Amino acid sequence: MDRRQFLAASAAAPMALAANRPIGANDTVRVAVLGVHGRGRSHYEGFQPLENVEVTAFVDPDLEVANKRAREFESKYGRRVKVVQDMRRVFDDKDIDVVSIATPNHWHALATIWACQAGKDVYVEKPGTHSLAEGRSMIAAAHKYKRIVQHGVQLRSSEAIQEAVQKLREGVIGDVYMGRATIFKWRPRLPDFPNEDPPATLDYNLWVGPGKWRPYSKDHVHYNWHWTWDFGNGEIGNQGVHETDMLQWGLGVQFPTRVAAMGGKYLWRDRRETPEVMTALCEFEREKKYAEIAVRFWCTNTEADDTTNGNLFYGSEGYLAIHGYTRYSVFLGQKRTPGPTGSAPTRHFENFIKAVRSRKVEDQNGPVETAHYSSGLAHIANVAFRRGSMLQFDPDSETFVGDAEANAMLSCRYREGFAVPPPDKV
Repeated sequence: MDRRQFLAASAAAPMALAANRPIGANDTVRVAVLGVHGRGRSHYEGFQPLENVEVTAFVDPDLEVANKRAREFESKYGRRVKVVQDMRRVFDDKDIDVVSIATPNHWHALATIWACQAGKDVYVEKPGTHSLAEGRSMIAAAHKYKRIVQHGVQLRSSEAIQEAVQKLREGVIGDVYMGRATIFKWRPRLPDFPNEDPPATLDYNLWVGPGKWRPYSKDHVHYNWHWTWDFGNGEIGNQGVHETDMLQWGLGVQFPTRVAAMGGKYLWRDRRETPEVMTALCEFEREKKYAEIAVRFWCTNTEADDTTNGNLFYGSEGYLAIHGYTRYSVFLGQKRTPGPTGSAPTRHFENFIKAVRSRKVEDQNGPVETAHYSSGLAHIANVAFRRGSMLQFDPDSETFVGDAEANAMLSCRYREGFAVPPPDKV
């Protein structure tokens, strides 16, 4: 079955999902949060206030981090959570229904697959994958084990952004031919840290997990792994996945047929491996659409009103701006006459829990496929940047045409015991 047949079959025959235990409308959904140093805090603060949802465990290879967050949680919510160092103990726990993954990128796919195999539903932070090849394995695991897997692209659950996409489809700006993703984050110079022994509270072997072994350094533990190819994917694979997801959604595209990218480090003399500035150009030949993805750090202008992290869609009659995760504006004609606007909060955690209860993938706003495509577009652009050339891409085989070196960058090498299995082996 080729890619198009696979997707068509999936859409025509939604999975008959069965939960690890029956969860009724009034039953408590019990959640474990994996990775609580940074984004994980937003996960437990998103889940805990929901009706009949209970965060019960924090998982982090650094017990100092996990215990600190547990104390903060107890102070705010009046209840102590279990602290676990090894995520595999949570997968073995039959009292856990959902795992919410906010680990470094290199753990996202394997943790998702292990969770599916253990009968857990999954909320996984963006990017869903660390390499393009991992996406197919995640999709296969979600389907095989009949799990709800939600990708953390919050804008999908804003009624205003949903309205914006509907207006694009209805022709509010005429024929849409182009999109632009803007990824302008304030990122300071990284301090220089030496290699050293990890702290006693950190199981560094678990932290590295599927990634390439590198000596412990505060260069990458706990946040700056984003700027290290072995653990992160740069800004386009960080904040940028929200914008690549919106770009694909708004244009109605998946993977490009031609891509080029340029950029580099022009500002800071530090250990960051990924580019500070990057522009990727993508052609979607089949859909007759074009896209630009712009990354830059530090001082910057805004674009289209106040957009620094968002999207611009261009049509024959005007353009539509997506501002962050919750607001859109339309400007029409040569004089940019203001058109429709909308603003609404995002309820992405609520949407996930709704699907967990209903067992219907069609209830999801950010299903596992979005993790593959939006993360994959960032990966494809990164490969073009690292290769330094215009590349042809075949969306059917999900490989570059005639470039073995580029294709090697679409997958990762894994450490023993931490390999992401191929789709037919999940």
